[in-house]
Amino acid sequence: MNHETPLSLYIHFPWCVSKCPYCDFNSHALREDVPGRERVPEESYVAALVGDLAHQCESQATLIGERRIATVFMGGGTPSLFSPAAIGRVIDAVRAGPGLTADAEITLEANPGTIERGRFAEYAAAGVNRVSLGAQSFNAQALRKLGRIHSSDETRAAAAELHAAGLTNFNIDLMYGLPDQDEAGALRDIEDALVLSPAQISHYHLTLEPGTPFAARPPSGLPVDDQVSRMLEITSGRLADEGYLRYEVSAYAREGFDCKHNLGYWGFGDYLGIGAGAHGKLSAARAEGGIAVVRSVQPREPRRYQRDPQGALVWQTVEEDQRPFEFMLNALRLTAGFEIEIFERRTGLSWDAVSPVVQRLQGRGLLSVTACPSGRGRVTPTSVGFQFLNEVLLEFLPEEGPKSMHSAQKTSP
Repeated sequence: MNHETPLSLYIHFPWCVSKCPYCDFNSHALREDVPGRERVPEESYVAALVGDLAHQCESQATLIGERRIATVFMGGGTPSLFSPAAIGRVIDAVRAGPGLTADAEITLEANPGTIERGRFAEYAAAGVNRVSLGAQSFNAQALRKLGRIHSSDETRAAAAELHAAGLTNFNIDLMYGLPDQDEAGALRDIEDALVLSPAQISHYHLTLEPGTPFAARPPSGLPVDDQVSRMLEITSGRLADEGYLRYEVSAYAREGFDCKHNLGYWGFGDYLGIGAGAHGKLSAARAEGGIAVVRSVQPREPRRYQRDPQGALVWQTVEEDQRPFEFMLNALRLTAGFEIEIFERRTGLSWDAVSPVVQRLQGRGLLSVTACPSGRGRVTPTSVGFQFLNEVLLEFLPEEGPKSMHSAQKTSP
């Protein structure tokens, strides 16, 4: 079998000090999930992660092949609730199991309110070389409305700790379209982040996700759509002025600092997923022709996951008619789009399977197809296509719709 696609690893840590009212990720407040406990169950959860990884590497050895892990992303929840020693044990298990490439990117998500002085240096010593810092805003009123447990001063202190620890490759998460926020307020958040000199800034529009408290009871003072569009235009321009190039719908980075893990994810790459609620995707060429593509999912409830991480894992084949939508769902988020050869290699399909749809969208000014030195062409969303990306993606849906198993798991540029 041929294994050209890089392999990544997503590790989910499901606990938070408290769950934010806008969050629809698989996160559980400590008081809800560990009665009477103020700390995460490190030993049992790390043991489950290590066993889960070993089981997947053994059971899917044919699809994994000789590939080593090129990127690791520890998301949540709040992974920084776990000690550097616990994080180090997980990274050591990756080294001892599938192994890491020489230049592997290893990211840890961190909440500024959970970081003690000197902790980032210990995470770096454990093997972490990239951090994503969940600031969301520097405005005290906005942080309270978002249910965040930290202050803007704690974000600034965390960024200073990152620089002191040599972890200069870090991302700051921000949100816009917040309650009572105007264009000037959104720009102030960007300015405050720029002072901290991160390598990346991710800038997400606050959305009222189904099943969240914000969806049930929307906060007052939400800006209207036209105002939100102006916020995005102003902040994107300011970031570009400072050398932060937009490489994905919500992600900006200095040259050479794009998040490798998420580039793989958005490029329909392969990744193992371990931890409560984690998703994975693997592919490999079949000897008889074509490729096999499978997805995995673990149960969301942490206690169930810890009881039997191997037995609860579910694998499902991604059929050929589902692959165009699944590929476009991620690849069209990238400003660079994708090369036609990448589509064919990673889906196992001929370009003819989607060419009529692409041509139709090109005619409507939503997609662009340009020549590229390495192959037959590159497909990118136009500026209008970015604005109406959901409508573009719907054109690639199979008649019966997407399979329920596919669920976007947390990513952070």
